[in-house]
Amino acid sequence: MILWRSVVGKLWGTILLLVSFVLFVLTILMLEFIENYHVDKAEEELNQLAKKVSSVIESHEDKDLARSISWELIDEMTDILIIEDQNNYWISPIKDDNMTHLDVEDIEADQELSQALVMQEKVSKRTNLESPNNQFANAEDEVLIVGVPYKISDSRYGAVYISQSLSAVHETTKHTTKYIILAAGIAIILTTIFAFFLTTKITQPLRKMREVAQELARGKFETKVPILSNDEIGELGIAFNQMGRQLKFHINALSQEKEHLTNILSSMADGVITLNIDGTILVTNPPAERFLQAWYYEQEMNVDKGEELPPEAKELFHRVVNTEKEQNIELMIQGRSWVILMSPLYNQSYVRGAVAVLRDMTEERRLDKLRKDFIANVSHELRTPIAMLQGYSEAIVDDIASTDEEKKEISQVIYDESLRMGRLVNDLLDLARMEAGHISLNLEEIDIEQFVDKINRKFQGLANEKSISLKAQVNLQDRIFILDPDRIEQVLTNLIDNAIRHTDKHGVVTIEVEDHEKGLTINVKDSGSGIPEEDLPFVFERFYKADKARTRGKAGTGLGLAIVKNIIEAHKGKIQVHSKIDEGTTFTIFIPRKREDTE
Repeated sequence: MILWRSVVGKLWGTILLLVSFVLFVLTILMLEFIENYHVDKAEEELNQLAKKVSSVIESHEDKDLARSISWELIDEMTDILIIEDQNNYWISPIKDDNMTHLDVEDIEADQELSQALVMQEKVSKRTNLESPNNQFANAEDEVLIVGVPYKISDSRYGAVYISQSLSAVHETTKHTTKYIILAAGIAIILTTIFAFFLTTKITQPLRKMREVAQELARGKFETKVPILSNDEIGELGIAFNQMGRQLKFHINALSQEKEHLTNILSSMADGVITLNIDGTILVTNPPAERFLQAWYYEQEMNVDKGEELPPEAKELFHRVVNTEKEQNIELMIQGRSWVILMSPLYNQSYVRGAVAVLRDMTEERRLDKLRKDFIANVSHELRTPIAMLQGYSEAIVDDIASTDEEKKEISQVIYDESLRMGRLVNDLLDLARMEAGHISLNLEEIDIEQFVDKINRKFQGLANEKSISLKAQVNLQDRIFILDPDRIEQVLTNLIDNAIRHTDKHGVVTIEVEDHEKGLTINVKDSGSGIPEEDLPFVFERFYKADKARTRGKAGTGLGLAIVKNIIEAHKGKIQVHSKIDEGTTFTIFIPRKREDTE
């Protein structure tokens, strides 16, 4: 840091300039006073000398003797001029040729000096007389001249003029000036040392406060200013420490409040976006960021730079700001349904932005669609057997069947359709109980190899009828596993039945069982027609059938895979499906060994 920009430099410079100015003024005044004092003393002495000379001249009859006595009263710096009239005057002998000397022409030329001769008044004057020497022809020497009248006779008066060079006074003033300047220099040096020491001591706490302030700016709020005195600077240090403690308290409070608000926003299931008045995003939480990322991904390279919201959301924002009322819209992004509820954000009396709450309504819309589809599917599934029951019943009532064989055939159809309706209702009841969490599992220790072998033999007859090869591949290290055998048999029955039903002649259906540390894996593979890729996400939904053209009746109720999924999830397991058209389908079941809770 440059010295002149620091507090020490400014204080030191100020004190030094102030002292220098005071010393300069005092020096000027003192020199003026000394010079005037010496001139006044010289004038007083010259007046006394002039009075003596005039008394000597007046009291002696012998004027030559009187003048001789007068010449003895002066030194080489002093001249005496005695004038009786314009023609009679006497000048003291010249003792120093280098000095300027008084002459009668000087008196006659100066109206003020001539007053002593003309008006008999005392006069005194400082003036310059030219030196008679060529060496000093151009130099001027200031002299002090006094004039005193004396009485020649009752009617005649003369005048005694005494001049004295002021060079001695000037010389004294020069010596005095040297001593004063020397004293002023010493005073300035001492003042500099004292001022620098004083300002350093004064500013040391201030520098410490600056260091502490820098530490506070870096977040080190525990740093304190040492209190070195009890004066105003000490009180400033105490106040500074109190300010640091208060600052730490308030920043901690703000940090806790911010962290609390951040945790609330992060844990919210709904997305929150805070917008500035110009539409820029200020704050978002994770669900809102997922919404924005989904929109960016959907738009790919079509998003303009700086456009952070979908156009519909931007239009909604402008409506909110302009009307200052709550607005909402629903958007479809990446196959998910988002409802945006936006409200104005106020700063005292004016709108400073808006806050948007984004809710993912995909599941609600899906459930609503499932409810509608469920009603439609149940109605559709029941309509066919009811229509057949009604039609064949009318045939019996109207005696359309004439032979016992036809009546028996019609009765068999009615019986089959009633069984189908019963299965449908039972499946619906089972599925409803499972989805409500009321499924009960009877867990037992089962020999998995024997269990799979039993199911394999159960479907061999059906597989042989369709010329399909049904195989079981069991690779177990521990044959004993805990599960509900009836429910798992229901699962495998459904999967194997579907696999055989959708596998062409001479196809292959394989049951693969393998255990490992985490649990049991069962794969049911077939080489059938496969499931279209667009239908794979929906195969476990109720009444969903990938083959839209297959016939009813033996095709099932469409609830089997939904029941399978619920049974596996009741075992805390997972089921997945992989399929390719004309290559086959694989259902993979995983049942963990350890379950936190079981029914």
